[in-house]
Amino acid sequence: MKFTDDQIADIGEEIIKVLKSVYDPEIPVDIYELGLIYDVQISEDGDIKIIMTLTTPNCPVAETLPQEVKDKVGEVEGVKSVDLELTFEPSWNKDMMSEEAKFELGML
Repeated sequence: MKFTDDQIADIGEEIIKVLKSVYDPEIPVDIYELGLIYDVQISEDGDIKIIMTLTTPNCPVAETLPQEVKDKVGEVEGVKSVDLELTFEPSWNKDMMSEEAKFELGML
């Protein structure tokens, strides 16, 4: 069964909600608002590809955070598989944070 564009959009919205429930342990802001999620691709078959980064390559949660993202996104209704790619290109910087994240951290 192939998903329609509307269904893919709904799955995307659910994935974003899930991503906003995952926090970087060192910063009290979710990984989505931090700008750690570079891309979310959703196929018509429900295969998800997420490209994400960490605040630093030697981040203490380098092992657990991507797995948490993969597990939580895998629980979204309609998701068949999750392929998570961790990248450090481009490397994350504070400019990638949303206005909301910057405000919460007192940077605005």
